[in-house]
Amino acid sequence: MTIDADTPDTETDPEAGPVPVLAVSPEALTRVLEIRDGEEDPGSLCLRVEITGVSGPDYTYDLAFESVSELEEDDDISVQGGLSVAVAADSIERMQGSTLDVPRNPGQAGLVIRNPNRPNPMAGKDIVLTGDLPDQVNQLLAESINPSLAAHGGYAELVGVEGSTAYLTMGGGCQGCAMSAATLREGIQVAILETIPDITEVVDVTDHNAGDNPFYT
Repeated sequence: MTIDADTPDTETDPEAGPVPVLAVSPEALTRVLEIRDGEEDPGSLCLRVEITGVSGPDYTYDLAFESVSELEEDDDISVQGGLSVAVAADSIERMQGSTLDVPRNPGQAGLVIRNPNRPNPMAGKDIVLTGDLPDQVNQLLAESINPSLAAHGGYAELVGVEGSTAYLTMGGGCQGCAMSAATLREGIQVAILETIPDITEVVDVTDHNAGDNPFYT
């Protein structure tokens, strides 16, 4: 699929069409353009992003410069600040609303993708839960959820079940982490509600003010 040089800039032209799947922050744009401009024939290149797998509660990504002329027809294409950005067709749904940004810690190098979507921890798993509701939640945490969280040094623990509400606390790398609420909402909560129909609400009772964020210390 070929994009003409006068493709409208979706960042500056509100009439250009739909919002891109992956937005690029001004700070990230500066960094990416600096790297791209060091490549041969930079004007022919785009930044192509693709989800390659899952690590704990997050997706993993591949970012690479590719020739615009070699993109797949169904890739999502946008031009932002003079940078052509492509999201692989099979990653579009899982990356909708994402932002390519720089880390919040000034001392941390590289780029980050802030993705509001989370992988389903139950995908491809067939777990048979037994016992009462607390037993089922604990079994789900032990067999499916905590092994994923362990990749980030964290874990979730059941505090108790009252009626149809499960109360969880998050520790390790999840305590004090700004992303833990999103992890609970998008990952753990979805897994529990889908797997244990008798649980209709999951509440995080972690005292996040008592924890340090291990990723920024």
